[in-house]
Amino acid sequence: MDTKLLILISISVSIVTAVFTFIKPLSQPEAYHHFADSRRMLGVPNALDVLSNGAFCVVGLMGVFYVAGLLGTPGNRAAHISYLTFFAGLFLTGLGSGWYHMEPDNGRLVWDRLPMTIAFAGFFCSVLSELVSPSLGLRLLAPLLLVGILSVFYWIATERQGRGDLRPYTLVQFLPMILIPVIFYLYESPLQYSFYVGALISFYILAKIFESLDKLIYSMGSPVSGHTLKHLSAAAGSLCLLIMLEVRFV
Repeated sequence: MDTKLLILISISVSIVTAVFTFIKPLSQPEAYHHFADSRRMLGVPNALDVLSNGAFCVVGLMGVFYVAGLLGTPGNRAAHISYLTFFAGLFLTGLGSGWYHMEPDNGRLVWDRLPMTIAFAGFFCSVLSELVSPSLGLRLLAPLLLVGILSVFYWIATERQGRGDLRPYTLVQFLPMILIPVIFYLYESPLQYSFYVGALISFYILAKIFESLDKLIYSMGSPVSGHTLKHLSAAAGSLCLLIMLEVRFV
């Protein structure tokens, strides 16, 4: 087996083992559902947190139509299928997250997180298909989609049993973000590719910062809360991926 691939597998196994060995089960804090901006607008509760998900729907739909057009052209078909999966997951995330934010609770959060796992799997497999191996990216897509979906069902099942465990879902979300910089270090990538993917990851990190500062940002007199900015920043990162595709395949 390729030494570089062995390094990626070793890192993955080490992180998964460490998480389940040294970190206790993580339940969903009730405070998570208490967002800073609860203003109702045009009859929509928590309006800006709900409506800002429209950015995911718009970028996701644009991406689905664009990548669907690439499937009939010569090129890396495995990567194109992964990109299509990512943008479809992004579109569904906009719908699911909008539904969740209208009345936040664990039951609705399931429909926010399920499509996010689709987007995570699609994006990670697109990186594998582009830089490591098209066949590997395509072979892993279905298993990673299944793992992501099961991680959400596992979380909600354990929550209902009074012992919530977010560890699998957390790994589904963050393990690819750890592995992708390693992949970029180990494998060569076109400049047009690395720049835009780097921009996507930067926007994603910024989105997580906005999320953590939700109440602080809103309390400082901002017209929008940190969570609304999180949605917009994450959507902007996804738009970088679409721009990258248009630059490379125009």
